[in-house]
Amino acid sequence: MKAIQTSLPGVLVVEPQVFEDPRGFFYESYNEAKYAKLGIHANFVQTNVSRSSKGVLRGLHYQWPNPQGKLVSVLEGEVYDVAVDIRRGSPTFGQWTSVMLTADNHRHMWIPPGFAHGFCVLSDFATFTYQCTTLYDAAADAGICWNDAAIGVDWPISEPLVSAKDVKSPLLADVSPDRLPLFET
Repeated sequence: MKAIQTSLPGVLVVEPQVFEDPRGFFYESYNEAKYAKLGIHANFVQTNVSRSSKGVLRGLHYQWPNPQGKLVSVLEGEVYDVAVDIRRGSPTFGQWTSVMLTADNHRHMWIPPGFAHGFCVLSDFATFTYQCTTLYDAAADAGICWNDAAIGVDWPISEPLVSAKDVKSPLLADVSPDRLPLFET
């Protein structure tokens, strides 16, 4: 298992060791000791699975207070996965990084607490998993506008299918500072 550092410190792409033969494949999607060696110290308390059609864009979501770290991956299909640093005072505040997560590349992305997350589906459909470090908290549920020009995510689709909730998400500049996590060194 190896970790690839992204342009945002703490956000990692994890490539598991995949064992393949004519019968199929096997890999560990999570091993606490191996992830700790990569610098990911997480206690997962909730796992979510979503299935989305081609062109669906979900995000950019986060929780505050009560932030979630997320280990995300794709079981079927292909997605363009994005993390945005929304921690007040961070040297990379408002910056984003992305990775292609596919059923074929078996990659995962670790998104620490304090980052917003979103993805768009490029295949006919995608089955997406999220392992979360805290339980979903409806009162803390929040989002940033997926097409906030100040962030400038280069989404690979021009007319995504977006939920009514995500359409109403504010620009990062319009979010009250007390509704954003604080950067901690």
